[in-house]
Amino acid sequence: MDRQGTHFNDRINVAIDGPAGAGKSTVARLVAQKLSYIYVDTGAMYRAITWWMLRENITPEDQSQVNRKVQDLVMELIPGEDLQKVLINGEDVTPHIRSLEVSGQVSQYSGIEGVRSRLSHLQRQMALRKGVVMDGRDIGTTVLPDAEVKIFMTASVEERALRRFNELRGKEQVTLQQLEQDIARRDRLDEGREISPLRRAEDAILLDTTFMDIQQVVEAIVSHCRSHVDGERNHL
Repeated sequence: MDRQGTHFNDRINVAIDGPAGAGKSTVARLVAQKLSYIYVDTGAMYRAITWWMLRENITPEDQSQVNRKVQDLVMELIPGEDLQKVLINGEDVTPHIRSLEVSGQVSQYSGIEGVRSRLSHLQRQMALRKGVVMDGRDIGTTVLPDAEVKIFMTASVEERALRRFNELRGKEQVTLQQLEQDIARRDRLDEGREISPLRRAEDAILLDTTFMDIQQVVEAIVSHCRSHVDGERNHL
């Protein structure tokens, strides 16, 4: 039994999907802490690939080269108190992956089939033992379609832009209007891509967080998870 009183054989996988800027990473990390689960930041994995390709001057249009390179990369996720470190070939790339340049390009690289298949395989391997909270764009639909709890987090474009603006304050020079345009563009790219587009799974719980604070969102998701585990236990 873990410190939250949940038996190990009761562990489930939790898939949290949603558009850019919805706060998935922060919420998923806190949910994992509450449940004593492992958090897997899939967005950071795609951002890391994007940063690596940009550094190597490999454009998303050169898909054959992207696909070759991504197969050779060794990626590790190292848990941390505040964020998850991402290592590629042993190099910590975490400080670089939240830049505006990466944010502006990540949807294009993540739409490449070889990139998605490679990272989706890694993500499924991470979830085999259960007890994982994973966030992204296609976790509930493609990566972990059998996840016991699926959440689709969203918020208005304006609210998501404001959250990202506050997150970047003092780090990068960017206007709120620029962020609104960037997030709306990423929504179009994510929803319109051919490979694993952003969409809500049929059995996912829709959670509009526009007027919710982080703790309210976390508590709502944790409540769904515990209700599921209690319901399954009562059916035994």
